[in-house]
Amino acid sequence: MTDYTKLDAWIDAHFDEEVKFLQELVRVPTDTPPGNNAPHAERTAELLEGFGLAAEKHPVPAQEVKDYGMESITNLIVRRQYGEGGLKVALNAHGDVVPPGEGWAHDPYGAQIEDGQLFGRAAAVSKSDFATFTFALRALEAVAKPAKGGIELHFTYDEEFGGILGPGWLLKNKLTKPDLMIAAGFSYEVVTAHNGCLQMEVTVHGKMAHAAVPDTGIDALQGAVHILNALYAQNAEYKKVTSKVEGITHPYLNVGRIEGGTNTNVIPGKVMFKLDRRMIPEENPAEVEATIRRVIAEAAAQKPGITVEIKRMLLANSMKPLAGNKPLVDAIQKHGETVFGEPIKAMGTPLYTDVRLYGENGIPGVIYGAGPRTVLESHAKRNDERVALEDLRRATKVVARTLADLLA
Repeated sequence: MTDYTKLDAWIDAHFDEEVKFLQELVRVPTDTPPGNNAPHAERTAELLEGFGLAAEKHPVPAQEVKDYGMESITNLIVRRQYGEGGLKVALNAHGDVVPPGEGWAHDPYGAQIEDGQLFGRAAAVSKSDFATFTFALRALEAVAKPAKGGIELHFTYDEEFGGILGPGWLLKNKLTKPDLMIAAGFSYEVVTAHNGCLQMEVTVHGKMAHAAVPDTGIDALQGAVHILNALYAQNAEYKKVTSKVEGITHPYLNVGRIEGGTNTNVIPGKVMFKLDRRMIPEENPAEVEATIRRVIAEAAAQKPGITVEIKRMLLANSMKPLAGNKPLVDAIQKHGETVFGEPIKAMGTPLYTDVRLYGENGIPGVIYGAGPRTVLESHAKRNDERVALEDLRRATKVVARTLADLLA
């Protein structure tokens, strides 16, 4: 039996080092777009080397990355094998993140600590779990000294665009095949299911004209507004569809970006918008996409002269629980309740993640790591993103204890 108190004590003794590691990671920007993530991977590998952890660097071919809409991706794998037999467990966190945006009271890349919280873009999602997983691994090796099985750290850089060139690329190229996996998450729940996501780019074409003679043109913006109203009307219908997965409510559609026109005094001849449709696990992605395309086509047909182009940007399937994830769920719940002093629920999340790609390859996994009770509390994708240092410390203990159980 592992002496869990010794694992906890090792983590406490090295916690200042863990915090400094996270600060170094936050200080290297990984804004996606533009998606120049290789420098962060290089810095991460350098820091890991300082802990005696050799990181394999797996750069995705430059043209493949460019065609995908990013600038550079180097995925990292740290492999630790302890003996024949036993389980191989992967720990995955992503380093890419959306740009900081406006309204910050703290430097997005300063990694400042204030009132027990570390502030910075990706401090919570999910560079925090680069630290959680690295120091859980180090504690395991220092204290439990497993004699069989193995651990892999997967630090990847394509979650924001869907994961295809992150974990998807590692799996497709047969660079890894773990038995179980834990992906970056928050501390007060273990996530076993998540939503899917369909993202589409819709270009509405009209005819550009001088604003003084509007009848000589066809207003693409008015056409786009008509289409948008039809799409937003779907949200009322989506609220009638509820998921049976705790933590997930109903589908939702959002338009996150619009651009078009050439000048204020010109009837716009082209308008583009990008939509995001969240799919609950019970939905069929093909049917969802077909319905969206039909709604757009029918609305466009009601506006003479308007034509549309529709391009799928992303189709991320939902994550459904695989039966083999029970050892992960049981261990995290057991140790989570001990360390945090409260039950850790197993539930779903309305987010979508690249964890689904492991599941689609037959690898049972869950989402668990350092973070607050909700995305809102973390300020993820908003100004002043932060992680509570005590959540980081305690999540590291839970993961280390869980690994000790799995490799015992």
